[in-house]
Amino acid sequence: MGMRRFTRLTNAFSKKIENHFHALSLYFVFYSFVRIHKTLKMTPAMAACVTDRLWSMEDIAALVEAAQPKSGKRGPYKKKLALPA
Repeated sequence: MGMRRFTRLTNAFSKKIENHFHALSLYFVFYSFVRIHKTLKMTPAMAACVTDRLWSMEDIAALVEAAQPKSGKRGPYKKKLALPA
């Protein structure tokens, strides 16, 4: 029930499969590293000894920004030739 992207009745419904995969990835990272579970009293990643600290959403945003390719210098702008009338 926590992931509304699977139901079509909401605005969050994914129309493209790539967007759906990205949304699921973010949800899984949040679920495993940020959300404290009541029964574990810690995150599943901390229980599995994957990490020793509680992550924040800022940490996840930094991972996303680091994974994006760096934008390089763009080439010169070339005007299109006008077609004769």
